[in-house]
Amino acid sequence: MPHRQSILLALSVIVLLSCEQAPTELRLITPKSPVDQEIATDLANLVGRESGVNIALVPAPEDDETVLQSLASGDGDIAIITNNMPFQPDIATVMPLYPTVLHIAYRKGRPTGNSRELIAGARVFAGLPGTPSRHLFKQIADRFGITEKDFSFVESFDQSTDLVIVFAPISPDRMPELPDYELFSLGKPSDIGTGSTVDAATLLHPQFKPFVIPVGTYGALTPEPVLTLAVDRLLVARRDLDATVVYDLVSDLISLRPALSSLRPGLFQEISGDFDPSSSTFIIHPGAQAYAQRNAPTVYERYSGIAEVAVTILIALSSAVFAGLRIYRMRRKNRIDTFYSAVIAIRNSITDVSTAEQRQKKSDEIRALQTTAFEQLVDEKLAADESFQIFVTLSNDVLRQLGATAAHSTD
Repeated sequence: MPHRQSILLALSVIVLLSCEQAPTELRLITPKSPVDQEIATDLANLVGRESGVNIALVPAPEDDETVLQSLASGDGDIAIITNNMPFQPDIATVMPLYPTVLHIAYRKGRPTGNSRELIAGARVFAGLPGTPSRHLFKQIADRFGITEKDFSFVESFDQSTDLVIVFAPISPDRMPELPDYELFSLGKPSDIGTGSTVDAATLLHPQFKPFVIPVGTYGALTPEPVLTLAVDRLLVARRDLDATVVYDLVSDLISLRPALSSLRPGLFQEISGDFDPSSSTFIIHPGAQAYAQRNAPTVYERYSGIAEVAVTILIALSSAVFAGLRIYRMRRKNRIDTFYSAVIAIRNSITDVSTAEQRQKKSDEIRALQTTAFEQLVDEKLAADESFQIFVTLSNDVLRQLGATAAHSTD
């Protein structure tokens, strides 16, 4: 018998273990940029160690726009893209990961009076075709009316390159030594908010934001602060991806922020579940929105204070109404008491009445009191209740007494 129980216990354990839910695997489309590829690898290695979500990298398509198409078609579950891609209804934002910063390095001696002079006739390296840097550079060039007739792209950086334009995270360890180049600044940090070129760029492209590269960030390349632009790299997902899975993913990324920051200092400081949704090109995924509102008060909690005040006011009003009714009734009672007193006084004086003229006068006083009482009853100054009936009965009794007295006197 004990042996049989042991077998049953072992079978129960096996069944319970087999019922444990396997971690959900999310397919992350590999970014095109080498820096972003390294970051995606870090995320895949860190996420899932102690959670219900795993990340697996899948091959990258040709460019960022194709990433969105691949994501919408189901070739991947999540992706890292720049926050300036065209809106697509099938794509939803999970959270911003890190800012990518516009780095403009130009060969010393080139004219830098304005952006057009800087770009005109230059051999430009802006990353490979399809990369965020190439895509964003084209947007900037179009903004200033500069076409590819005014410059030429090169596919790799060499000493003949006149202009290097790269959108990349701040990575001092990856920036090569460029003794013959300088970083181009779009102005002074104090120009922010004064209607400068940077303000125009952020006004026309709300996804961009001013960014200042501090002194010494890139050694000799940054002897002074460099004013430039930044745009977030977003973690996005298919809109139909399960909200619970996205909630768990956001929770994991928030908890992994210290580990990510230690791997890449200064890069993941803005990771938060409470980001501003208005800055995202895409709608916010329901799972991410649920995480952002996890600590929001419930409807009951939100309106409980108002309900308590309303109940207090209602109780106060009810008390005031009851008190008013009580005072109103008391005033009516006081009025009828006045009539009682007058009738009783007349009744008590009957013994002193000796002539018919005096009896008639007392009778007239009683009838005058009755007339006044009925008038006040019509005006609702007296209530048609038992108190009024008592007054009528009492006054009629006094009238009968006066009549009886008169008959007795005649006899």
